[in-house]
Amino acid sequence: MWRKTTIMMLCYCVPYVLIIGSVGSGNIWLFWLFWFLMGCGMVGIGASIMHDANHGTYSPNEKVNTSIGHILEVLGGYSVNWKIQHNLLHHTYTNIDGLDEDIDTIVLLRLSPRQQWYWFHRYQYLYAWFFYMCMTLFWMTAKDYLQAIRYEQQKLLAKYKVSLKKAIIHITLYKIFYYAYVLVLPLLFSGQPWYFVLTGFVIMHLTAGFILACIFQPSHIMPDATFPEPIVENGKRLIKDSWAIHELTNTTNFAPNSRFFSWYIGGLNFQIEHHLFKNICHIHYKKLAPIVKEITEAFGLPYHVKPTFWEALVDHAKMLKMLGKNQTPCQS
Repeated sequence: MWRKTTIMMLCYCVPYVLIIGSVGSGNIWLFWLFWFLMGCGMVGIGASIMHDANHGTYSPNEKVNTSIGHILEVLGGYSVNWKIQHNLLHHTYTNIDGLDEDIDTIVLLRLSPRQQWYWFHRYQYLYAWFFYMCMTLFWMTAKDYLQAIRYEQQKLLAKYKVSLKKAIIHITLYKIFYYAYVLVLPLLFSGQPWYFVLTGFVIMHLTAGFILACIFQPSHIMPDATFPEPIVENGKRLIKDSWAIHELTNTTNFAPNSRFFSWYIGGLNFQIEHHLFKNICHIHYKKLAPIVKEITEAFGLPYHVKPTFWEALVDHAKMLKMLGKNQTPCQS
């Protein structure tokens, strides 16, 4: 993990140093290439380092996990919000509409058969990719503020001993720091006009947003997923199946034999193992996978795997098209 951390940080920091060092000032395409590489580095850091750290699996030392987890703030995010959305909501209520915020997105996208259908959704399999690309741009600007307000209303910030005032102050300070180094310094020292710098910044985020969406969306928004409706008991919405079975029926692995791809995205192509064993570092997923598959087969439970990344993306696009139809069948 330390070796990977060093490599991923270099993938992000070296192009940045070249940018503010005016290395690409004489070649706009080289300049924009550096921003593209920074976007790829963002993905590597987020998927391979931050993700494990904020799950508490980067190191057996909790202080190390907490420290490394704050790398998200270096990338412009807010780790408290991330832990609530990802660890608490997504991992507990995967694919449950109204509880899993990963499928609760803008009205232009319908990511569950339980969600309201509009006529324009029939084209979402074509335009969804653009909004996927904008994911981190929205995250770096408005998302953290909106989430903090919503989580305060839902009394979720209190679980992490953070008040709304404290969260807003922290988010603002982190954003100021982020934009100071990622935009102001390149504007001052790159030797490029402001509009080229701004274009590079957008290229970085479009790259990161697209890659991240292509990693996470085929893991859950797939034709095999059940998207169950929760059971309501005493005013609380509960999962119909046992939690482990629910995760199996709503999660998909892909490209299990691609070593470099798995290394780069932090083992998130083994999404089943990650959801069942979120307290284990991703470097162990590949060895866990055959054990999990053997047990699921022994008990007649599903174990969804797509042989390649491309097949997973194609099936996700098919699911987007299915969800774009007015009456999308639900398997639950």
